[in-house]
Amino acid sequence: MNKCNQRLIALSIFTAGLAGCGGSSAGSDTTGLAGASPGSGVSGNTPAKALPFEWKSSEPLIKPPADRADIFGVKDPSIVYHDGRYHVFMTTAGKNGWGMAYTSFANWDEAPKAPQFMLDKSPIGPGYRAAPQVYYFAPQKLWYLIYQGGDPLYSTTSNIADPMSWTAPKPFYAAVPASVKDEKGNAAWLDFWNICDDKKCYLFFTGDNGRFYRAETTLARFPEGFAEPVVVLDEKRDDVFEASNTYKIAGTNQYLTLIEAMSPSGRYFRAWTADRLDGSWQPIPGAPMNRFAGADNVKFNDRIWSEGVSHGEMVRAGIDQTLAIDPCKPLQFVYQGLDMEKGKNYEYIELPYRLGVITATGPNAISELCKK
Repeated sequence: MNKCNQRLIALSIFTAGLAGCGGSSAGSDTTGLAGASPGSGVSGNTPAKALPFEWKSSEPLIKPPADRADIFGVKDPSIVYHDGRYHVFMTTAGKNGWGMAYTSFANWDEAPKAPQFMLDKSPIGPGYRAAPQVYYFAPQKLWYLIYQGGDPLYSTTSNIADPMSWTAPKPFYAAVPASVKDEKGNAAWLDFWNICDDKKCYLFFTGDNGRFYRAETTLARFPEGFAEPVVVLDEKRDDVFEASNTYKIAGTNQYLTLIEAMSPSGRYFRAWTADRLDGSWQPIPGAPMNRFAGADNVKFNDRIWSEGVSHGEMVRAGIDQTLAIDPCKPLQFVYQGLDMEKGKNYEYIELPYRLGVITATGPNAISELCKK
């Protein structure tokens, strides 16, 4: 069994009992999420103000296919809006381990019935595949799918709408870098995330050990030439756990990084900002533990179906390698929620993860960067 699989399974055997996430909200509409062009009325250098985030959640929108009883959960979404459709890539967790799937739909109300294509049928192939990230690398006119297969891997295509067109996996590194090996020599890296500026491309990831890493190469050499990773953040294991994702805040000189953390009330995301991708990340103000989204600030329309907010991605303002988000539009985050049956015990791989969308309600530290 893959070492990453062994580590994930060893993390926990969960018991049921949904944590209270608080209250109800006026509706859970998730239509109209199309990626918007960056607005022109954005403040370029204003630091984020101390305004907490508040969210409302949709119902579960993407579940395992009804005819696939062997798949327990869908996780780790990555999403782009292109050519009038949402394109969603995700991890599947099932009896045969972890793999990846693809689905596409024009509107979110179509998501529950949209067909899912299992990417082990593509040239990506079978075996351990997880935690995808998708974007369009404009300099090469290719779509990239970044994922983990133990080590960081990538595939490319010129047509995101054709799941059979992805190339076979290739690694970013020929060997595991020394800086990510633990004291026993095992690799401690997962949930790989690519983002580029006008000169360099950066590979961010976490180690399930409180560390957040960065590696870099030039824009011209990408996807080759990544240097030895360096530690960007070093905190307690539960406070900087996994599932990092980083974005350019459109119209500003600011970047946003989100990293999943753990608490007694479930998984949640913390937020940091920096003025460059190789800069110093500062906790975003406004809430304890620079909380971005979790049980304490997400409301549900009716049933509180998710325990916390786990691995997810922002709905972006575009498709390219700069990964821009628009502070002048309501922030939206596609996430994996844990929808457990009361009183039922689960092995880790059996956890019933489903995908939903949270939408920011009211002003927050990011929306305040938009000055219309």
